[in-house]
Amino acid sequence: VQLQASGGGPVQAGGSLRLSCVASERNFGRMVMGWFRQAPGKEREFVAAINLSGGATAYADSVKGRFTISRDTAKVTVYLQMNSLKPEDTAVYYCASDSTLIRSSWSNPSAYDHWGQGTQVTVSS
Repeated sequence: VQLQASGGGPVQAGGSLRLSCVASERNFGRMVMGWFRQAPGKEREFVAAINLSGGATAYADSVKGRFTISRDTAKVTVYLQMNSLKPEDTAVYYCASDSTLIRSSWSNPSAYDHWGQGTQVTVSS
């Protein structure tokens, strides 16, 4: 599975961005797609994930109420709508996918087999 992420860029605090991640696999089955982020000098951290077939979602506490993950199954694309952005949201954002995850593993980056290239999000104060 190849993943193509896009949509990052510079934004002022309080602003919004929408990230997209397109998967090359048309038969997504039980695929879970997640968003992670990594700031300089920090470990990669979970942001949000969604089950492509059922639409169940999960979020990190730090983004609940501000970020929304959604999917378009016809396009095998996942979106991350980011509102009320803060400077601490600045990071490289990565999408990832896997088709064997149990829900308790969704937030574990090591559990994902496929990763897209990162897209930089920079939030200025």
